[in-house]
Amino acid sequence: MASIKNLGFLAQLRSDASNHVIRYRSGKVKQSGRGLVFWFRPETASIAELPMDDREMAIFVKGRSQDFQSVAIQGTLTWHVADPELLASRVDFSLGLLTGAYKSEPIQRIETRLAGLVNQAALQYLAQGSVRALLDAGPEPLRHQLEAALANDPALNEIGIAVTAVRLTNLAPSSELERALQTPTFEALQQKADQATFERRALAVEKERAIAENELANRTELARR
Repeated sequence: MASIKNLGFLAQLRSDASNHVIRYRSGKVKQSGRGLVFWFRPETASIAELPMDDREMAIFVKGRSQDFQSVAIQGTLTWHVADPELLASRVDFSLGLLTGAYKSEPIQRIETRLAGLVNQAALQYLAQGSVRALLDAGPEPLRHQLEAALANDPALNEIGIAVTAVRLTNLAPSSELERALQTPTFEALQQKADQATFERRALAVEKERAIAENELANRTELARR
């Protein structure tokens, strides 16, 4: 965030290299760049500051599959400002010239718009397949679809925003459905375990029988002698 020092009729602004500052006067851009330091007159100036570093926001979408099963998606999205002057003309990044803080909440507005686009694309993807098909495919196809949808979305290009990465950490059904889907696998594993136990017991019985027959044969031989 920019630092502003007010000295009577003049003020000095000092910004970080990761921020793009735009100074307006009479509605026209007078200065625009990163890491600027300049003097200005507060009564005639309007200043906007835009962060140029990568920003991360959390993704959480809850939708329904084609067979009406609840599926939850979690992950993160990384975005950055591609055209600061264009974005400043569409979203209010104005600074309060006494405090250096934003007059409104521009970052929240941008992330709300991104969340809406992510929700729309994710819900469309979930509605195209059954819950079993979605879980078997995993989050990777959805990640590719989200990246393509956000990269080609005209609403983001028109305001100067670019999405650089989408990372999905979880794609899971409801806890009840997850337990139901796990039951066949658990039972199959249990059957294999029971079969292995039965085979071990049968082998032990066979060995005991062989030992008993050997002992009987020995006793028979001794008695014959």
